[in-house]
Amino acid sequence: HVQLVESGGGSVQAGGSLRLSCAASRYLFSSSFCMGWFRQAPGKLREGVAAIYRGDRTTYYTDSVKGRFTINRDIVESTLYLRMNRLRAEDSAMYYCAARTEMGWGHPLSRYEYDYWGQGTQVTVS
Repeated sequence: HVQLVESGGGSVQAGGSLRLSCAASRYLFSSSFCMGWFRQAPGKLREGVAAIYRGDRTTYYTDSVKGRFTINRDIVESTLYLRMNRLRAEDSAMYYCAARTEMGWGHPLSRYEYDYWGQGTQVTVS
């Protein structure tokens, strides 16, 4: 059954903003060690954009989005968010929400560390 559902993508002009949401099943949300946002543009590898740890809420961002994107999680709503400001054409991609349920030493922005994925939501910046 579907456990991660993204929404909030769309088309926006450069310099604009979007907020992505990822609704998770309550069990998955509460048991995830870490959750993150990834993106994949056509012909490119899937890259980690932002991640947040459940415990201390430490966040990680890829360099290209630092200062523009903010990740946060709402425990009550079991929802992960990604606020994206000052969007650029190079931010255009399919954005995926992911959950990591096992503790490990891998980098939080590595796609290999995540075991649950959503279907994605498209972001297009022109």
